[in-house]
Amino acid sequence: MITLKQLRYFAALGRQRHFGRAAQECHVSQPALSLQIQELEAELGCQLVERRRGAVALTEMGAEIAERAQRILLEASDLVDHARQRRGTLDGPLDLGVIPSIAPYLLPATLPLLQKRHPALQLRLRETQTATLLDELAEGRLDVALLSLPIERAGIATLPLFDDPFLLAVPQTPQAHLPPLDPRAGITGETLLLLEEGHCLRDQALSVCGAVPGGSRRQYGASSLSTIMQMVANGFGTTLMPAMALPVEFRPDMPVKLFRFASPGPSRSIGLAWRRNSARRADFEALGAVLSEVGQALTARSPAAAEDDVVALPV
Repeated sequence: MITLKQLRYFAALGRQRHFGRAAQECHVSQPALSLQIQELEAELGCQLVERRRGAVALTEMGAEIAERAQRILLEASDLVDHARQRRGTLDGPLDLGVIPSIAPYLLPATLPLLQKRHPALQLRLRETQTATLLDELAEGRLDVALLSLPIERAGIATLPLFDDPFLLAVPQTPQAHLPPLDPRAGITGETLLLLEEGHCLRDQALSVCGAVPGGSRRQYGASSLSTIMQMVANGFGTTLMPAMALPVEFRPDMPVKLFRFASPGPSRSIGLAWRRNSARRADFEALGAVLSEVGQALTARSPAAAEDDVVALPV
C-alpha cells in the first residue's frame, strides 16, 4: 500500500529533480528518500524516475503520478485543516510565508502579540519572494502568505489588511529643500534605487515613476531596503520607501530627507493569500486582524508623518 510519506517524497523529487535537494526539503537523509521512491515504484509496478548523473528526470508515467500525488497531498492537508478547525482558532501549526519587504518591519511587533492572544499557535515562518510563496501555497507547503496585493493566481483567495503609503527619500542636499518633481514627469537627473528583479516592491516603485524615460536614469538593484536607504544617505540617488519600513530604516541623524505625496498618494496594499479551498479561513481572518492592527499602527507612526517641513507632492 502506498503511503502519504512516499507521495510527499516523490512530489519533492518532482519539484527539485535532484535526490539531495529533495531530501533537504523533506528533512531526511538522501538514502531514506531514495528508498521510499524505490518502494513507491515497486508498489505501482512502473518506473517513475530516470536516474542520471547529477540529476533525475521523471518518466512520462512519473510526471503523471507526481501531478496526482500533489493533488492527493493537498486533499490530505485540507482534511487535517478541516478537523483542526474544531479545536479552536489559531490552534496548532500554521505555515506562514512573508515577502522580504514586509517581514523585518511587521513581524517583530506582531509575533509577541500573536503569542499573547493565541498561545496555542505554532507559527512556522518562511521568508521569500512573491512568486515562490505562491508556488508553495499552491503546492500545499504553505498555509497562508503575507504579501502585497493584488494577486492574480487561479485558486488563490485574498484578504486586504491595510495600505502602506510610499514616501520619497532623497539625499539631504541644498537642492533637497526644494519640492522634487512630480514622479509622473520623471525624477530627472537622479538615479532611481530599486530592489533587485523578483521583488514586487520594485514593480510597484516603477509603476509610480514609470513615466521616466528609460535612458534618463540608471537603476541599481539591491537585495534589501536597508542597503537602498544607505545608498540614498550617501548621495547615490532617490527611492520610494514604504512607510512601514521607516521606523527601522530611517534615523533622524541620517542625511536623508523624506517627502510625502499629496492625498491620495501612492501606496501598496498589504494582505493575506491562501488556497481558495482551504478550511482555515477563520484562522486566516484572526491572523489578519492582528496583522492589520499592528500594520496600521506602524504606518501611522512613520517618521515623515510628524515632520512639519514635509512637502506634499502632486500625484
